[in-house]
Amino acid sequence: DVQLRSVPWKKLVDPQKKGQWWLGTVSNEADEAEVPKVVDLIDSGVVEAEKMLKLAAAQRMNTDARRAIFSIVMSSEDYIDAFEKLLRLTLTGKQDREIMRVILECCLQEKVFNRYYALLASKLCHHDKNHRFTLQYCVWDQFKELASMEARRSINLAKFLAFLVGSSALSLTALKAVDFGDSRTMTARVVVHFRAFFEALLTDKDDAFVSTAFSRIARAPELSALQAGLAVFLRRYVKPTGGALLQRKCLIARKALSSATTI
Repeated sequence: DVQLRSVPWKKLVDPQKKGQWWLGTVSNEADEAEVPKVVDLIDSGVVEAEKMLKLAAAQRMNTDARRAIFSIVMSSEDYIDAFEKLLRLTLTGKQDREIMRVILECCLQEKVFNRYYALLASKLCHHDKNHRFTLQYCVWDQFKELASMEARRSINLAKFLAFLVGSSALSLTALKAVDFGDSRTMTARVVVHFRAFFEALLTDKDDAFVSTAFSRIARAPELSALQAGLAVFLRRYVKPTGGALLQRKCLIARKALSSATTI
């Protein structure tokens, strides 16, 4: 079935429709109406605004809120500039949830991982815990697609999440939606994804961070399944594939996971 809720009436009744006309591309009339708004948002000229709108249409950014967020994210000088512009953006109701959705999707679309998106997401999470909650749910939605996800998107997601955990914007509890102990869900693609995540996290952070991050899992009784699953995954899939540094960090993480001392 085709969902037509985002298709303008003018386009719906247009007799000149061609191809997959329902896929949320922006009409010329909509472009013209949006250009002045985007010019104000990104502090740039008409040409740049038109470019952003075309890119937004190509990425299926099919609402005003998503187009505005996308234009800011993709045109800002750096993540600080993007952060400040996003804070000034007027969003109503639950539209602010679109910020993390757009940032994550932009990150996953890149040919290679770009830390810009992770830096921006991390700053937003530290600024407002609501962004942290939204991002966690966005990540969980992506986890559901891992078994069939394109390799490029999967690796970008792994490195994005590793940065967010490494910057304390998210914690390892974000992994509680994954059953690491279920061999049926640990398909080859899923294993590759989380191996990339742990390799990025463990090799980037110092011993103290690794020990503290994994100890928090051990100290939470409600996370006992995650604790056991992580220990198995690190031993089975991460440690054997890494060099001396990664093997040492895996040992630190596993020792921390086995520490059930309560606070």
